[in-house]
Amino acid sequence: MAFKSAQVFGPWVRRIAFLGGALALTGCSIPGPDSSEADMAASLPRHDLALAAGYSLSYVTAGDPAGRLAIFVHGTPGDAHAWGDYLMSVPKGYLYVAIDRPGFGHSGPDGAVVSLAEQGQAIAALIRANGGKPAVLIGHSLGGPIIAQAAVDSPELVAALVMVAGSLDPAQENVPLIQYVGDTWPVSALLPRWLRNTNREIIALEPQLAALAPRLAAIHVPVTIVHGTKDDLVPFENVAFMKAHLTGTRAMDVTVIDGQNHFLPWNSKRQVDAAIAKAFAMMEAAP
Repeated sequence: MAFKSAQVFGPWVRRIAFLGGALALTGCSIPGPDSSEADMAASLPRHDLALAAGYSLSYVTAGDPAGRLAIFVHGTPGDAHAWGDYLMSVPKGYLYVAIDRPGFGHSGPDGAVVSLAEQGQAIAALIRANGGKPAVLIGHSLGGPIIAQAAVDSPELVAALVMVAGSLDPAQENVPLIQYVGDTWPVSALLPRWLRNTNREIIALEPQLAALAPRLAAIHVPVTIVHGTKDDLVPFENVAFMKAHLTGTRAMDVTVIDGQNHFLPWNSKRQVDAAIAKAFAMMEAAP
């Protein structure tokens, strides 16, 4: 059972984040998870890790505590429960961990953490806290550049990457003027935390992707990519960009899903599961 509400508000966030202010003013609300999804999420063990940055990272776990580690990183907005389906069906011998990224869910701080490097450092700290053995990282949307940043900055902690509709090409970032308006006071004060922080992350993303791009060739671990051809939030052109820049990887596998949109973790779980399995297999086969 997936966090299907993300499919409802996701396109609004990317294009008209300013709408949140209007919703707040009119008393409307953006749909949340249904009761069954909330019950599923509540059943997962939750943990908090104090970070050197001065706030805590919240995450949920499922599977074998001694198993091979896979860390799931949501996009913007979102939280750990976006990966609920995956944590409820963990393959034997694996430990699945899904985080509330800094600035979202139960993690601190209250404001947005727009730095890809700081987000990557939070993942590195989590891996160290779980024994320090290299982990497979799965990132959706903005989670894609975050796991790439973690692999660049902490290569000893990353075993493989799974890019699910990953947003890595700076040329594909087009921030509408209305989002800059939504980031100004008093409009920003009217937005809920998740929407305010989403807005700021999107505005700050392009220059950070440009800085990350020349470093992508330093990623040597296996990479699997899953992307839909009809993704109108993170265009399919990102796949060509990743192929052109991830030149140092020991192995790459690309799954193209014809006609599919941006919400692959929920509507294409079979293909995402297969990409995760391929990442582990390529990791084990790599010299």
